Amino acid sequence: MEDRRRDDNDGFGIGHFITRIIVSAIVLAIVAFLTPGFTINGIWTLLIAAVVIAGLDYLIQKFTGFNASPFGRGLTGFIVSAAIIYLTSYIVTGFRVGLISALIAALLIGVIDSFLPGGKRVM
Repeated sequence: MEDRRRDDNDGFGIGHFITRIIVSAIVLAIVAFLTPGFTINGIWTLLIAAVVIAGLDYLIQKFTGFNASPFGRGLTGFIVSAAIIYLTSYIVTGFRVGLISALIAALLIGVIDSFLPGGKRVM
């Protein structure tokens, strides 16, 4: 049998990145609907925010080795996840979320993440 070893790029191919964006966009739409103080003005804003969130998560993971999953990494992952959501509101026009709303959104994303099959995590 062929010995397949996990390398640093495993899980970050273009197909994986596109899947993460699509899943992230769907989850963001659900979370924005359920979270007071969290608004997204249109589908393009939603898609751009999903790209920014996936990109920020990738950069954090690449440079620190830390996986920003709200429940997968405990309190630190939860805080990093909320920070990514909050920071995205400063980067993407039409994506508005307050600090408390970002914390609630990170909690909801963690709950939704736990139900996604096959490791298709949002953050």
